[in-house]
Parts: sequence; structure tokens; C-alpha cells
Amino acid sequence: MTVDSQTTDTAVTDTAPTGPSFAELGVRDEIVRALGEEGIVHPFAIQELTLPLALAGDDLIGQARTGMGKTYAFGVPLLNRVTTDTERPLAGAPRALVVVPTRELCLQVYGDLAGAAKYLTADGGRKLSVVSIYGGRPYEPQIEALRAGADVVVGTPGRLLDLAQQGHLQLGGLSVLVLDEADEMLDLGFLPDIERILRLTPDTRQAMLFSATMPDPIITLARTFMNQPTHIRAESPQSSQTHDSTEQFIYRAHALDKVELVSRVLQAEGRGATMIFTRTKRTAQKVADELAERGFKVGAVHGDLGQIAREKALKAFREGDVDVLVATDVAARGIDIDDITHVINYQIPDDEQAYVHRIGRTGRAGKTGIAVTLVDWDELPRWALIDKALGLDCPEPAETYSSSPHLFEELNIPADAKGSVGKPARREGKRTTRGERGSEQAPADRPKRTRQRRRTRGGRPETNGAEAAAPAADGDQGPAGDSAATGENAESSRPPRRRRRRGPRKPATESAVNAG
Repeated sequence: MTVDSQTTDTAVTDTAPTGPSFAELGVRDEIVRALGEEGIVHPFAIQELTLPLALAGDDLIGQARTGMGKTYAFGVPLLNRVTTDTERPLAGAPRALVVVPTRELCLQVYGDLAGAAKYLTADGGRKLSVVSIYGGRPYEPQIEALRAGADVVVGTPGRLLDLAQQGHLQLGGLSVLVLDEADEMLDLGFLPDIERILRLTPDTRQAMLFSATMPDPIITLARTFMNQPTHIRAESPQSSQTHDSTEQFIYRAHALDKVELVSRVLQAEGRGATMIFTRTKRTAQKVADELAERGFKVGAVHGDLGQIAREKALKAFREGDVDVLVATDVAARGIDIDDITHVINYQIPDDEQAYVHRIGRTGRAGKTGIAVTLVDWDELPRWALIDKALGLDCPEPAETYSSSPHLFEELNIPADAKGSVGKPARREGKRTTRGERGSEQAPADRPKRTRQRRRTRGGRPETNGAEAAAPAADGDQGPAGDSAATGENAESSRPPRRRRRRGPRKPATESAVNAG
């Protein structure tokens, strides 16, 4: 594929890193040292072909499927260039800008760049500054970080544009501009914001665009802001869009049996970190709640959660505190973990590209993975379109239930696997409402709260000596402001009440006698 008549199109095979090392490709020793500490010595295909061109300052388009190392393909040359450019010294104003579509991806890219730059220094011996800018967080800390000096900025389009228009983010001194996951930004409707950001950058900066796919609007965008880019594809044109290292299983499943079925899949032999994708936020929360009740260590990431809760859930997933993450597609490109073993499509996505990005969470960095897709009866027409577009040759999946023998056999699930694994587990990323906070179990050392029904006479609170003398055990106040008597002793010390009979007792009616 070519962007225009001046674009060079180069394709390489999609293989594990076996070529020259980063040091042999001319990367600075400080970056090589930082990457080496993470066990990264040899570049992947997209990185190997990108580095020489990017280090030379050329514009380029990198196209590779999810999980093939696009972050370091632009991150390493970006850091190398801004710290070796003697004509434009680092003075605290942004020299490089990376634009990403989602908050999760922003944090991921920021973490990778900050890790690779930890031994790099700017002018005056200060440490190179990498700053993340994204929505869902207060403006003030991000503004302060920019004022303190930001050499490299990673951010989402909306917040970047806001701070630029307010004058807090200066883009006139950029040397390098990167658009990461450009097709995702197109899908999310960020293209107008991207165009406004581009108009704020100098024409002389180096531009790099990375994307898994190249739809026509992205090609048009590349023509407007790039100068004779080289198009690098880290795969052969005939290769399949889905990962060859990911084994795919597609089952026709009933909606009422899906959670039960997923519970069995989560007990498969060799199952490690697992991502479960849903189409809606409500379903994501429901599935996470039900799996937590079944004893699985599960977190959730979706749009109804606050940013702090989402980051907490992602951190727990990365650190292994939870090994199941239920997410909507907002997180499909924002989590870069090499050891995810299983991806489960609880609900099928809208199209084939979303399917590719979802299952791209597993089978990364040369490892193998398993993708399980559950297709409900009403989803069959849409699944047939995805199947045809990707050439999966499975338009009508086999009808499957949580007790189906072929499910256990194909996914290596123990025959004695049940629908739960023990006591309900604590779940990260759970929304907490006021009602939920009130229903949480009290600590063991806190005295139990007891409420005594207040007796009344004639609509007025009755306060005899025993009630007036006995304070409430936990400080509860009654409607009239006085304390309610509690405990068995308070009840027994109250003098008996006299019943006042008003007039002669009426004889029972025949119907009342019969009813009795």
C-alpha cells in the first residue's frame, strides 16, 4: 500500500526479534542500558526497519498489527533524536509530542517512554522529562508539570487541544510529532481535533504515523502533514490480519449460559492473565460482578468508572493482583502486557477490525495465545460478516453450553471444573455507591448497632425512667432527639402498661367467629 506516488512501500516478515541489537543500530548507550534492564535487546521487525529512517529524521508510516512493538518503534528514535540534536537544545519546552486515542494507551506509552529515558539527561544535567496529559484528571497538576518543564509530552487529543488553546502547552518548538493508533483516533471521532493540533505545530518537524490499518481518511491525513513518508509494513501483504500465534475458538452460546461457560474457561489448564471483552458498559460491570461472586480475582475497565478506578484496576491487572480483566473496547488498545494467555469475546464486536484489536491482546511478542468468542443467536448475522472479512471459515459456530464435552476437550478444562472456585473474591475497579458503602460489613471490633422499636402512646414518645436513663449504645438519636433504650435489661425494667378498656366489649360477629 502506498500513501502517494512519492511514498516508498517496504514490507518485512512478522517474526520474533533475531536481527541486530539496538546498540548495533546506533541507539544511544543510555537508552540501550534502560531497555536491557527490561530484557529488551533485539528489535522486532517494525522496530528494526523503522530505526535507521527515524534516526535520520525521515517522515514515516509504520503499519503493524497490535502487539508487534510499535511503541518502541517510534519511542526509541524519538528519545534518541531530541537528546542528540545540538541545534535545538532542551530548555523545558516540549520537543516531542505523541498523540494517542485513549487514556489507557496514554499511560502505557508514557510508562514505556519514561522507562527508556530514565538515564537520559537534558541541558544542565537535569533528567529528561516525560509528561502525560489526558482527560479524567484535574487540570492543575498537568499544568504544573508543563510549567516545570516537559521535554516529551504524551497525551490524548481533547486534553492536549484544551491546554494548547489555553496557552499552557506550547507546540511551536516541536522537533518530532507522532500519531499512534491513528485508525483508532479516526474511529473515536478525534480527526478534527488532530487536524487542529497539527496546525499548531511547525512545518519543519519530523512526523511519524503508526496504525494497524490504513483507511482512506488516514491516508488523506498523512498526505496533508507528512513530507514524502516511507511506508513500512511489518508483515507480508498476503499474511492474515489475525495473529498466527493465537488459536481461535468460536462457539454459539446462549446469553443465560455465558457466565457459566466463561467460568469453566477460566479454569483451563495453563490459563494466565485473561481479558474479557463486552460491547456495553453495563454488561462489563455485570460480568465482573458475577465472576467475583464465583470466586475469581477480577477487575473491570469501562466508561462508567472514574479515571482513578480504571487506573487502579489496570495496575492490579498488570501487577497480577487480579488475573481477569473485563473491559469494553475502550481498553482494547490501552493494555500492553505480553503474558496475556486468553482473550474472551463475551459479546462480539461491531466489525472485523475491532475483533483483530481485541484478540491482539494475546499472542504478543512471539508468544502463543487463545481467543474464545461467544456468539449469541441474535449476533449470527454480524458474526457472519466478521468471519467473511477475516476469512476465518466459521460462519455458523457449533452450539455450545457450559457442560458441552467439546468445550472441555478443546480448551483443556479439567472434567471436574465447576461454576465457581471458592468464596467471592475482592474485585478491583468496582463502583461504590452510597448504598453499597452502607451495606459493607462492619469491622469485628466495632460494636453492633441495634435499634429498638420505640413504643408510643397517643402518638407521643413514651419516656419512663428506664428509657430516659439508658443511653443509646452507638449514639443513634430517635426522631425526637432522645436516645432509644437498647438491650434486654432495658425492656425488662419497664413497668407493665395498663390497658384501659373503653366501654363494654362487643360480642363477636358470626363471621368473625367463623373466620377464627
